[in-house]
Amino acid sequence: LILLAAYTANLASDLTIQKSQTVVSGIDDIKNGKIPFSRIGILVGSAMEDYYLQEVSSGSRNFYPLTSVTEAYDKLLNGVIDASFMDIGPLEYATTHSYCNLTLVGADFDASAFGIVYQKDWIYAKELDVNLLSLREQGVLDDLRAKWFEGGDCSQTDDSGTAMTVESLGGLFLTFGVISILSLLLFVWLKRSIIKDYFKSRKRGRSLVITPNTLKEEHSQVTVAE
Repeated sequence: LILLAAYTANLASDLTIQKSQTVVSGIDDIKNGKIPFSRIGILVGSAMEDYYLQEVSSGSRNFYPLTSVTEAYDKLLNGVIDASFMDIGPLEYATTHSYCNLTLVGADFDASAFGIVYQKDWIYAKELDVNLLSLREQGVLDDLRAKWFEGGDCSQTDDSGTAMTVESLGGLFLTFGVISILSLLLFVWLKRSIIKDYFKSRKRGRSLVITPNTLKEEHSQVTVAE
């Protein structure tokens, strides 16, 4: 029991460590300095830089400067930076199609709306509004979002990091098997005298069964002789 309890405690500890490998869980952890600001990648000249300066660092440019979105992904994979934040759309697509070793954490923040720009007094403006509204009501836009952002090549690996596999429980099964065998051997050793008596009684039982048959055969022979 002590060995099982110790192994179970170690297994639970390992699983907890695996689940807590993510350094941050949202934008609040970045604001609270949970990771060094110098290891936070920010795209220079973007709206995210303005947000960082206003909401995180109070105007201090203490972040790791990035020149492109691709550089942000590469720096994350190479361990140069620990986190970065930008528009949710490109991040969702990248983490579900191209960069399977990257993941999104936390809830969306600093939500903003996007619009379509066209020429003033454009003759197709009304038709565009009507068709966009129709696509939204029919669920076409939601289907497109699910197709391009919720599924992808990386979708099957989302839950595999913390799943309990047979390999992780192999030690527990081995420990249980060894303890079971030792318990059986100990039981046999403690009950060895009873087991010996049992086999001796079985042996005597066999001899008693043979003796009456022999006597019966002799009696029959005597009867025939008469």
